[in-house]
Amino acid sequence: MSTPEIVRLKNPVTEQDHASGPETAPVTLLEYGNFECIHCGRAYPVIKQIRKLLGEDLRFVFRHFPTVQTHPHSLRAAEAAESAASQQKFWQMHDELFTHQSALEDRALSRYAKRIGLNLERFANDMNEHSFLQRIEADYQRSLFDEHITGTPTIYLNDNRYTGATDLEDLLHAIKLSDTEGRIQLPEALHGLQSLLSRFR
Repeated sequence: MSTPEIVRLKNPVTEQDHASGPETAPVTLLEYGNFECIHCGRAYPVIKQIRKLLGEDLRFVFRHFPTVQTHPHSLRAAEAAESAASQQKFWQMHDELFTHQSALEDRALSRYAKRIGLNLERFANDMNEHSFLQRIEADYQRSLFDEHITGTPTIYLNDNRYTGATDLEDLLHAIKLSDTEGRIQLPEALHGLQSLLSRFR
């Protein structure tokens, strides 16, 4: 049986990326995501739990891949996240958008901006002027043509594309395998964590 081809990330993580966790972490989990995508919404609490579990041993990077044909509000949500990023609150907006996936129209986006304490005048101006649209669209094209991303979530672990399931156990196991330095120690009671996580949903 032939082993599946390893797909490598062509655009490495840079200072322009939204990254949480240290550069020195043994594993970087990069997600191409879409705030309106239901599968990204399901992966969101799993990745959040993993980030909490692994702490400094994981760097998490999020890249926008808004597919407007199937998710009409995804581009505006990405614009809102970039506006929040310009006020150093990307992750707070990221969490709001994934927590309220079914309400991503402009009025709701303004509500989230207020909730996380953004300068609302600046946020409204960014949204009206489409201040970050060009950057999002350029990143989208790069993802499409360089990385051949076709859907979300698309996940890379240390620059290798991950094609397995996005439940807690499978993803944690894959992260552990990606840790060539052997620094990550997983908790023994993974099954308990899995059932705890399902209660959150």
